[in-house]
Amino acid sequence: MEKTINFTLRVWRQKDAHSKGYFEDHQMEGISGDTSFLEMLDILNERLVKEHKEPIVFDHDCREGICGMCSLYVNGHPHGPEGGCTTCQLFMRKFEDGSTITVEPWRSAGFPVIKDLMVDRSAYDKIMQAGGYVSVNTGAAQDANAILIPKKVADEAMDAASCIGCGACVAACKNGSAMLFVAAKVSQLALLPQGKVEAARRAKAMVAKMEELGFGNCTNTGACAAECPKCVSLSNIARLNREFIKAKLAD
Repeated sequence: MEKTINFTLRVWRQKDAHSKGYFEDHQMEGISGDTSFLEMLDILNERLVKEHKEPIVFDHDCREGICGMCSLYVNGHPHGPEGGCTTCQLFMRKFEDGSTITVEPWRSAGFPVIKDLMVDRSAYDKIMQAGGYVSVNTGAAQDANAILIPKKVADEAMDAASCIGCGACVAACKNGSAMLFVAAKVSQLALLPQGKVEAARRAKAMVAKMEELGFGNCTNTGACAAECPKCVSLSNIARLNREFIKAKLAD
């Protein structure tokens, strides 16, 4: 028999970044345990529209755990209490019947609220733009594959590249630091020969842009890696620090 749950959804409502927000409670009944968290919000929004009320605004796209758009703070955890999982891949069977589920947007000066649960994460795009492109011309795919890279190094670069830029690391950090995101993006290129040419400029530019956009400093609490839905390693921050220091010494 299919498991269904009843719960109270306590959701953050906010008109825009300059308005005062508040929590709004909704009673949810008979929700299937196989319903994803975003599908549950869809069900609620359909009900609100039928009642001629304002639906809850939240961000989403692929709903396959790949794009990082589903940036919700659920019961005190970015993306929810399930480790290594995005909100869209979180299912209602993970919650207790009769419980209260609190949903909030990311809390960071770098991610201002657009409306309700949607925040402006364009700061990440600006950091990526500051990093720039690689200038190495590898030709066609077979030519790129001809560049010899040890498997251990390739695996490490791929692990760093698994970062989906969702912002969970910023939301988890007490300082609102974007260091894990920046470290992952610097690391994936710093480990590969294609990224060596602009390595020094990239590390300095991305760190400078991160600071300019109002993200906090890293104090090594490790909350970012603990809450990362793709389990990006904290060791990438150490690599970013090394790349940055080497670039500054070279200057």
